[in-house]
Amino acid sequence: MIAPDPATDRVLIVEDEPKIARLVADYLEGSGFDCHHIDHGDKVLPWLEAQEARPELVLLDLMLPGTDGLTLCREIRQRWPRVAIIMLTARVEEVDRLLGLELGADDYICKPFSPREVVARARAVLRRSRAAEAPETADEANTLSLDEDGWRALAEGRDLGLTAVEFQLLRVMMQSPGRIFSREQLMDHMYRDHRIVSERTVDSHIKKLRKKIAEVWPEREIIRSVYGVGYKYQPEE
Repeated sequence: MIAPDPATDRVLIVEDEPKIARLVADYLEGSGFDCHHIDHGDKVLPWLEAQEARPELVLLDLMLPGTDGLTLCREIRQRWPRVAIIMLTARVEEVDRLLGLELGADDYICKPFSPREVVARARAVLRRSRAAEAPETADEANTLSLDEDGWRALAEGRDLGLTAVEFQLLRVMMQSPGRIFSREQLMDHMYRDHRIVSERTVDSHIKKLRKKIAEVWPEREIIRSVYGVGYKYQPEE
């Protein structure tokens, strides 16, 4: 398993509440990360552009003075696709937009949160990011497998780059091939805190999941829709 290198992992914390930023930075630095803090959305892109070596991870608050977190997430992903992004939000209703739409966030954490959770999520996201370019071996050809410890899905040895929610969604369906899951059942597995989200959230995640699988297997359909019921994982014979 590839673990973060504490000597080089740099984290940009974009948070306008000083106490939260300091607490998160203290825990990350105590775990070996190198942190830089920005408290205004308008300062983020100029700072990133000025860096010779950009941070491996951005912890990005949703509500910021100046440029908001959603806009920054989209811009960072377009300009620097290898930079991992974890969104911080106090607005649970925004979760659909963070991970369900095409914004590019790797994960999200809802406030209030434990700083230890932030450290754990940071390590998990960086593990997935580092393993994204793992070489394919002969045994991996034409296979889809899950790395439970690293929260990665590997298609022919290639990391699909799934978010935490997409990984959970795929894992649930892969555990019962051929079983049809309703949207409500899938939502229960995706959001263990039973928050209220719309059924279109599942459809949006499925769309992104299929798109990522299609990048490796453009002619294979292993996540299938069952009209009026839900979805199932159906590996080809």
